[in-house]
Amino acid sequence: MAQLTCKNLTLGYDSKIILQNINFQVCKGDYLCILGENGSGKSTLMKTILNLLKPLGGTIERGDGLLKDEIGYLPQQNEVQKDFPASVKEIVLSGCQSRCGRRPFYNRKEKQLAVDAMKKMEILNLSKRCFRDLSGGQQQRVLLARAICATQKMFLLDEPVSALDPETTEEMYQLIKSLNDEGITIIMISHDIEGALKYASHILYVGHDVFFGTKEEFLCYKH
Repeated sequence: MAQLTCKNLTLGYDSKIILQNINFQVCKGDYLCILGENGSGKSTLMKTILNLLKPLGGTIERGDGLLKDEIGYLPQQNEVQKDFPASVKEIVLSGCQSRCGRRPFYNRKEKQLAVDAMKKMEILNLSKRCFRDLSGGQQQRVLLARAICATQKMFLLDEPVSALDPETTEEMYQLIKSLNDEGITIIMISHDIEGALKYASHILYVGHDVFFGTKEEFLCYKH
């Protein structure tokens, strides 16, 4: 059963159409990479999936027990408050806020979840450091750890490697792949076709034409 199904989506702002006739579905454990030129509507699609924007037409359906607040989001680096004056531990713990309900504090289980997430992202030694003092790659690891605290089901990643050097980019891809191997569904926007074809299971290409299928089918489509 699909976790996410998009049917005949039309996307845009006000009445200006950016994308239309978008049809795809994502099942548990898939790794979908969304490719396309700048301005093709990739980020608009992601914000619509997150319910931050309303579609102009069509439907987005969640299934397989996926709730609206079980989708973790890693925005583009230029949308992140890089000079945020909080510690790494505080930011990672903030991923547990939806678990707290009205309770104004984090319990032992949530604190342990944050520690485990920092260990997984190999940033436990940075827990007391200020977020704004970290490198771009370290900041991305912190935000991934926060997403792990928020959900274990689905991550939406908007250009997670765009501002990173080649070595850090490969490390980030490996971390994302390890999360996918654990069963977390990944939907990632990227300009990096090579990286997409190396790690993704499915490709959604948006442009003048729209393609959705496995990466093997995409290779045939491009040729």
